[in-house]
Amino acid sequence: MATLAKVPPGRAGRLWLRHRLVIARRGRDQLDRKLRILSAERQRIRLQADQQMREWETACAQASSWLLRLAVLGGQDAVRSAAAAAPAEVRLTWRTTMGVRCPSDAVISRPPSDSSVAPGNAVAQVTVHAYDAALLAGARAAATAEAARRVEAEITVTRQRVRALDKRWLPWLQDALHQLDLTLEQAEQEDSTRLRRGVARTGRRAP
Repeated sequence: MATLAKVPPGRAGRLWLRHRLVIARRGRDQLDRKLRILSAERQRIRLQADQQMREWETACAQASSWLLRLAVLGGQDAVRSAAAAAPAEVRLTWRTTMGVRCPSDAVISRPPSDSSVAPGNAVAQVTVHAYDAALLAGARAAATAEAARRVEAEITVTRQRVRALDKRWLPWLQDALHQLDLTLEQAEQEDSTRLRRGVARTGRRAP
């Protein structure tokens, strides 16, 4: 925060303080608008996160059910044959809201399963698809959870900035401007008094 020593003297200081008051109030309004938008975004993300968490839990339960059927019908060999040759890859898409960059969705790139999986094994195919769905649902839920975390963190920082403006910077500027106005007013009154006295003395000395 600036100090009175850094405020320019006289009327220049008054202009300096007024200009910074305008900037601070404008910044305060912008931060307040940012808070409103981010709060609405947080509510939207929370609802989305709840829904995606339920979808993930449902998808996991379905995948586990199909895995059990596959193990019962084909044994561990069928389970191993249905496994992918390499781990799946998760790619995120991103969006930016009020300067906050957040993941908005997830896309799964899954390598093909081993060629030993029999094309006619319907249970194996359904199991693979069920686990793909569970993986995608989990990735989307995780992306939304991260988005919620980032938005919440930005809301916290923005509120801290608003409090700093409301409790420190704006009051300091207003008080400094008030004190400077009083000083300038007093100086103007003293100058006016000296001027009147000078004119009076001049008038008395005139022939």
